[in-house]
Amino acid sequence: MTNTLKTGMLLVACLFVVNTTDSFAQKVRNIIVMIGDGMGFNQVQAALTVTGNNLNMAKFPYTGIEKTYSANNYITDSAAGGTAIACGVKTNNGMIGVTPDTVPVQSILSVAEKNGLSTGIVVTCNLTHATPATFYAHAGSRNSTQEIASWFPKSGVDVAIGGGINDFEKRTDGRNLSNELKQAGYTVAYSMEEAAKAPVKSPLLTFLAEDHPKKASEGRDYLPEAVELAMKRLSNNKKGFFLMVEGSQIDWGGHANDGNYVVTETVDFDNAVGKVLEFAKRDGHTLVIITADHETGGTAIREGSFKDKTVKIDFTKTYHTGAPVPIFAYGPGAEQFTGWLENTNYKNKIEKLAGLKE
Repeated sequence: MTNTLKTGMLLVACLFVVNTTDSFAQKVRNIIVMIGDGMGFNQVQAALTVTGNNLNMAKFPYTGIEKTYSANNYITDSAAGGTAIACGVKTNNGMIGVTPDTVPVQSILSVAEKNGLSTGIVVTCNLTHATPATFYAHAGSRNSTQEIASWFPKSGVDVAIGGGINDFEKRTDGRNLSNELKQAGYTVAYSMEEAAKAPVKSPLLTFLAEDHPKKASEGRDYLPEAVELAMKRLSNNKKGFFLMVEGSQIDWGGHANDGNYVVTETVDFDNAVGKVLEFAKRDGHTLVIITADHETGGTAIREGSFKDKTVKIDFTKTYHTGAPVPIFAYGPGAEQFTGWLENTNYKNKIEKLAGLKE
């Protein structure tokens, strides 16, 4: 074989690898990141038990393990944990979308916006709470919720559903961000019924509580419906979309050492996972990643029965722990989210798989 022939074959092989990689990247059109706040392995196991071994998360073909520590603490909080997932950097506890020295960093939602994708946030807490805030805001303290809300009009988010009327409309600076957003073309709704009737072409902000929505056990049932509505609206963009969904109150059940609270919130979150999985299977171009920012409560399963759909939970503390948390992935590129991963790995992997440029 001549050197010329060898060189030619090598060139063809190299071209094949490049084209294959580019083609693979184009398969990811939509990205859905679902965060069960405070959801460790035992929270998932408890929900699996009460559903009779029939959990949507358990149907995902790829699983991994996430390390959760923050820049300044072995035990992270939601602000630092959310910033790591959203922005790909470790920061100090309490900080939102900034480095430890308060330099703002781009979130994956912001990158998606810059690349022409539609974006959405659906949560069961206040839209200015720590985890959702890390996807659109920059603040030195998670407690600066009115400051965080002021970032929303700059974010370009196309669909947002959750609580938080007060931080937008009853502010100490006299601004009414809802009115400002209406003037910018947003539809602002105050119920799922209103949201369902909103013009398809207008961005949508939906408030379902003045502050945080009530518990699932008290009748809150909008999450699966809200996720379906968000996916339907965002799908109108042929370039694709990025959606972040948070089951926010799993964490609060852990803080309260309330096993029923933990389980009902995890099952509610999993019902939304079911809607996402159905969509992803139909679409074929949607990457779904489910994880958590940290574990809460040092949750332990004392006993349970798949047959009886019962579980008994104990707790070792009322705050977060350093325990690793699960990762579930489905769709093109899902195999990239297996093994032990840093919580900063998501952003870079998603950008590569979806061909997004900062």
